Amino acid sequence: MRVFVTGGTGHAGSYVIPDLVAAGHEVTALARSDAAAAAASALGAKVRRGDLADLEELKAAAAESDGVIHLGYRADLLSSGGITALGDSELSIVHSFGEALAGTGKPLVVAGTIGAPSNVGRAGRIGAPISLGRPATEDDPALPSGPLDAGTLVARNIVETAVVGLAERGVRSSVVRIPTLVHSATGRLQLILIAKAKGFAAYAGEGQNRWPAVHVRDLASLFRLALEKGAAGKTWHAVADEGISFREIAEAIAARLGMPARSIPLDELMVPGHFGFLSAVVTLDLPASSAITRQALGWEPVQPGLIEDLDNGHYFPAADLS
Repeated sequence: MRVFVTGGTGHAGSYVIPDLVAAGHEVTALARSDAAAAAASALGAKVRRGDLADLEELKAAAAESDGVIHLGYRADLLSSGGITALGDSELSIVHSFGEALAGTGKPLVVAGTIGAPSNVGRAGRIGAPISLGRPATEDDPALPSGPLDAGTLVARNIVETAVVGLAERGVRSSVVRIPTLVHSATGRLQLILIAKAKGFAAYAGEGQNRWPAVHVRDLASLFRLALEKGAAGKTWHAVADEGISFREIAEAIAARLGMPARSIPLDELMVPGHFGFLSAVVTLDLPASSAITRQALGWEPVQPGLIEDLDNGHYFPAADLS
């Protein structure tokens, strides 16, 4: 299959491309700069120069492909137009791909974000009591549905409806929802960086709220499976660890850094506080199930879970512990 990929040199994309190539697909990656072009080529992809602002170029690339995986987004818009501009851009991109692929039955797989039913209406309310709920499923609508001032989350959830709706236009469209924590040998965890800067690993309140996680290699294989055989109009959950308590994560980080783990009272979680831009999300309870995804696509995570992966050494180089 000839696959067009956006965002192919990002954290997830740099694993998605090699996974596709290893499975025998011919990958073309969008590249805005010389550096991105070189990186995409090194991963095994052909290069198509351009950027996400050029909708006509995106339509042409999609029309020439057998399928599209959309991982990229226009981060530059956050500083100039904010989340509204980013959301508008994402919708335009999705609709452009839809125009190119309408009536073909070809796949379009778009990255999404996992929320949780318990957080609807309270997202972004710093210091609000933690509410624990059931795991989100693939059949839940895009969540959270309330306002959330946290980067691309709102934009990703807005476009889900548009992506799923393309199934009615003859596109085998689907969304792969990505959990809060994506870990790998090459990635960074912001919580570790914060702990190093502050001298202790923190959690909010009692830290009982849960975050899902996945290894990036397992995430990459799910994007490929969704492309190859995912049904139209579906959402998939890239969840290996259904929900690890925030306190367990903090304590695991603290133990490996040789520092204490401490609770921060909920009423002290003010921006700019200990968690900085993460203050709006550190109290959210986000457990999620991937049972439907596993059954429908035969996806089975094989990489280490988050806590186990923290023992592999790449997150805590010896130089950082001396």
